[in-house]
Amino acid sequence: MTDQPLLLALDQGTSSSRAVLFNAHGEPVASASAPLSIDYPADGWVEQNPLEIWSSQRAALRDLDAAISPQQRDAVVSCGITNQRETTILWRRSTGQPCGPALVWQDGRTAAICEDWKRQGLAEEWSQRTGLLLDPYFSASKIRWMLDHYDEAAAAAQAGDLCFGTVESWLLWNLTGGQRHASDMSNASRTLLMDLEQRCWVDAFREHTGLPAEALPELLPCRGDFGKISPELPFAGLPIQALLGDQQAATLGQLCLQPGESKCTYGTGAFLVINTGNQIRRSSSGLLSTLGWTDATGSPTYCLEGSLFNAGTVIQWLRDGLQIIDEAQEINALAMEVPDSAGVMLVPAFTGWGTPHWDPQARGLLIGLTRDSRRPHIARAALEGIALSVASLVALAETALGHGLGELAVDGGAAASDPLLQAQADSTGLTVRRPASLESTARGVAILAGLQAGVIPNLESLNSARRDGAQLFTPAIDQDQRQTWCQRWSDAVTRSLNWHE
Repeated sequence: MTDQPLLLALDQGTSSSRAVLFNAHGEPVASASAPLSIDYPADGWVEQNPLEIWSSQRAALRDLDAAISPQQRDAVVSCGITNQRETTILWRRSTGQPCGPALVWQDGRTAAICEDWKRQGLAEEWSQRTGLLLDPYFSASKIRWMLDHYDEAAAAAQAGDLCFGTVESWLLWNLTGGQRHASDMSNASRTLLMDLEQRCWVDAFREHTGLPAEALPELLPCRGDFGKISPELPFAGLPIQALLGDQQAATLGQLCLQPGESKCTYGTGAFLVINTGNQIRRSSSGLLSTLGWTDATGSPTYCLEGSLFNAGTVIQWLRDGLQIIDEAQEINALAMEVPDSAGVMLVPAFTGWGTPHWDPQARGLLIGLTRDSRRPHIARAALEGIALSVASLVALAETALGHGLGELAVDGGAAASDPLLQAQADSTGLTVRRPASLESTARGVAILAGLQAGVIPNLESLNSARRDGAQLFTPAIDQDQRQTWCQRWSDAVTRSLNWHE
């Protein structure tokens, strides 16, 4: 046996699935990952195959199991699941087979449905009760579209054989061999179907989607006993004791435990999340109120969130689309070849814009080009575009909260980029803190599982190590320069809005 118990985190993201082992101090011990493809069948449409989502996560689980020792395997006491949020899956209860492709959170095809609901005067009540906005980003309009366009889904609904779930629900179903159809409150708070204050499904909202009541998953706290991994899978019999949406998990993994503490994750998109304690804080400027996590009794911690749909995708586009880099990490050296972007700006609205504009018709924009513009200027503009997008969210959050954030914790793959984080500090005026390990998302759900399993006594016991090995980035420009830069950015973003017809 090893000296201490281990915790398994399954981290199902938009472009890959991971399986990570942590010790009881929240330190990573071993990991494995498997890629996941994304389909773009039309402009603004983003799909994935639910069976591939599951097979990708299963492959990561299998590879992790093969990479560790028998002693480590015996020391694993609990499993947690964290996942890409809002991505919507419908499947048959009788067979476990999906009724069609999953509509990914970035998918914007349901804009007309949302506009129709707004014309019916539903927007205010929907926003007040859920903390969200009527936007294609969230699950409700995706459900409506799928039931209207997937014959198999409509037939399953008619037969009382339909299951709806976001990704954690789909994984839980498959991990338990179809024994558990449930969702946790952090993920449910992103569907437009859960009352944020009462923490229950809202029948009236469900009825607008056409989803039968029996198709809803059981709604549960984020901590609990959700079943065990089925016998035919690696880690068979291991209890599943935590479910948490990826951005909430990263917030917990960064130990943003006090109201006002914040983090930004740079993954496929970029997400700013601020802990607001047991109070629901609301914004009139496009920020979202969401449930962060609950304790085992369901008592909530709430958050305020700004959501951007494209961050890591910008770097992927430079690699796969423009082909100005061969590997993602090459962007850093390329961007550092020039002192600035020479006026070039890249607005990353490839699949529409989230906070604060919530415009599914926005599209990406590369502006400020001259005959002197070269690859390094575009690379630098790409990193600065991500940072400036986040800076606009920070400004909105500070206004909503009535105080500055002071420090911003960061994680996600792109957080490994020094020029990105320096641009983030410069554009926000904040100190940016990068932890020694960027595994914050997996770490957060592992911590929650460890609390439920009793191997982590409390969150505060981990807090002393939060700054160990962290790297800080501080602003290198003054307030006047920052204001001019951000205003120029705002002008560029405005030009990208409402472009797609």
